[in-house]
Amino acid sequence: MDGEISADELEALLDDGEDVRVVDIRQRAAFERGHIPDSENIPFSELPQSVDQLEGADRVVTVCPHGQASQQAARLIKSYEGLAEDARVESLASGITGWDGDVVADDRDEGPDTESATESPF
Repeated sequence: MDGEISADELEALLDDGEDVRVVDIRQRAAFERGHIPDSENIPFSELPQSVDQLEGADRVVTVCPHGQASQQAARLIKSYEGLAEDARVESLASGITGWDGDVVADDRDEGPDTESATESPF
């Protein structure tokens, strides 16, 4: 793991169009309620079997609710030999709770509670 990145630093990277893979390790339901735009969901429990999806990545930022589990995920990803040779792997220090940027929710038809389900990313 190459340390942590602040929400402001990550937002600047994304705004600048930097090539960074944002990997949200929360469970699918939490991810669908709200996540960082263009992030991908690989739940922590699936990460060991799915880390090869990140093959060739130059920079990866892991995201969890508060910034603790994403540190473990970043360590696991950093140990993967399929990353680019000088790949940078960081954890979002504050987790999704500290993210002030845009959040997108997956549109799902869940009946009368659909609107309230998409208001909060948690």
